[in-house]
Amino acid sequence: MIFPSSPKTKQKIMQIQWYPGHMCKAGKEIKDILPNVDVIIEVIDARIPFSSQNPLLAELRGNKPCIKVFTKSDLADAGVTAQWQAYLEQEQGIKTLAVSTDHPEKIRQLIELCHKMYPNVSAANKRTQVLIMGIPNVGKSTLINILAERIIAKTGNEPAITKGQQRINIGEDIVLWDTPGMLWPNIENRHSGYRLAITGAIKDTAIDHLDIVMVAAEYLLQHYPDALMERFQLDTLPENEHALLVAIGTHRGCLRTGGAIEMDRVAKIFLTEFRAGLLGKISLETPQMMEQELIEVALIREQKAAKKLLRKQKFVGNKATEGKLEK
Repeated sequence: MIFPSSPKTKQKIMQIQWYPGHMCKAGKEIKDILPNVDVIIEVIDARIPFSSQNPLLAELRGNKPCIKVFTKSDLADAGVTAQWQAYLEQEQGIKTLAVSTDHPEKIRQLIELCHKMYPNVSAANKRTQVLIMGIPNVGKSTLINILAERIIAKTGNEPAITKGQQRINIGEDIVLWDTPGMLWPNIENRHSGYRLAITGAIKDTAIDHLDIVMVAAEYLLQHYPDALMERFQLDTLPENEHALLVAIGTHRGCLRTGGAIEMDRVAKIFLTEFRAGLLGKISLETPQMMEQELIEVALIREQKAAKKLLRKQKFVGNKATEGKLEK
């Protein structure tokens, strides 16, 4: 099992949706400026390369050169990141670069890469126009500051810090068009909704900590059990996610009067330590998982379309019946 698919999970996922007004505005602005853009840099989270890429970009960019930058690669499973890079470059023809803030010199390779992907600018005596975009809290602002070699964009661990569009001349004949961290209004893949919440792309005030940690715990028990046992000093592996959180709560002293576990406190500890990389280098999805989930999304779309058509047919039928009765 990849991520839970119970009715309860399906109901909860709708509560994870988070789409502030400035994100809607940013989406419209991106559509407006794309005709003037030469190269697109999409910043994605190396732990969730599929869930953190904006599905709208594939529709909007057309044939424009695109570089997908895997940030926080120091927090991700290196083997899984290599799988993703090979998949995107070989299957989709998209250039990729895995980076972390510990190695700023690798981030600066983006400048040369942009020139290689759009080499005719010098002859035209103009600057390369580069649009940089990404989901909230993915590390885009930090990346911009490193490229510009000065503090341009505000950084922090809270999503949605950048609120407006700005143009930044970073030298070497490159102008960056920066946009606010942007999600999309309808996260169709319920698994992606959870992963975005787990990694911090959605504000914690918009989620149920315990709900998403139960999902994360189940996944890690299956795919990274050794990391859990080492970090939380467990003698044996708990049989399920609830037992895991109870064990963590007991070990960390998250107890109420009478010995009951403060589960919400445990959930916050789990999330904080996962996001900080204290549980180890972990990736939450693979290309194979993505392909399976895309099939699931396609089936859900077909079911919704069939239901919509049925409602329309019933409405037309009822109108026709009403017309006959009036006669």
